[in-house]
Amino acid sequence: MSFVDYDKRDAIGCVTLNRPERLNAISTRLAGDLHEALFQATNDPDIRVIVLGGNGRAFCAGDDLKEFGLQTADDAATVRHIQAIQRITRDLMFCDKLVVGAVHGFAVGGGFEWMLNCDLVVASDDLVAFFPELEWGQFPTGGVTHLLPQALGHQLATEFLVLGDRQSAAALHARGLVNWVVEPGAVRSKALEIAAKAAAKSPFSLSRLKRLMTRGISPDLGRALDLEEEVTIESFKTTEARLRSANFPVKG
Repeated sequence: MSFVDYDKRDAIGCVTLNRPERLNAISTRLAGDLHEALFQATNDPDIRVIVLGGNGRAFCAGDDLKEFGLQTADDAATVRHIQAIQRITRDLMFCDKLVVGAVHGFAVGGGFEWMLNCDLVVASDDLVAFFPELEWGQFPTGGVTHLLPQALGHQLATEFLVLGDRQSAAALHARGLVNWVVEPGAVRSKALEIAAKAAAKSPFSLSRLKRLMTRGISPDLGRALDLEEEVTIESFKTTEARLRSANFPVKG
């Protein structure tokens, strides 16, 4: 059984995290399954737009702390896990397909980061998004050390990452990080509506627009991803991360 569902709707590739019993928390396997689904959608010439969402009560509750022992079983396991997470950002941002996020419930840590990697975001008004990594003794990933200062400015980005305060859909919309806020049950339908409108545009122009808008930031973003990977791997090896991760459950 895959932790990610993939289906096609005409020119739209629907990629859906499917680990609802764990709020779609990120395991190495989930990240691998997500990469495979995104690879399939990206390399399908019939697909013009990807919709990324999550089944169950959450989009993605971040790294699965119950698997922290497996993720840090040895150096190879840690490297494999962090690289799998960072690869998703590359999949989302460096592909030629427009990506529409359909985000509801929790978008925590890596889930928040993957939301920010989408080109357009539809969020439900029950969204709760925050960065708990510094509380866990870990480090943010997803290129946000580069993307957030660009989007919010240095001070506000630092506030988001250091304090880890919970952000609502309305607050993120006001700051330009979410495009549309809808009722919880309407997230997927609204995302599909937006995706269909985008897919109706010129496929050549749409793909080149994505490519050119990403190309300007790709060198710096790629470097940020590499540096985040190094620091996150280092943080996973600390005693502090083990102790803090074991005592930081995600609460509603």
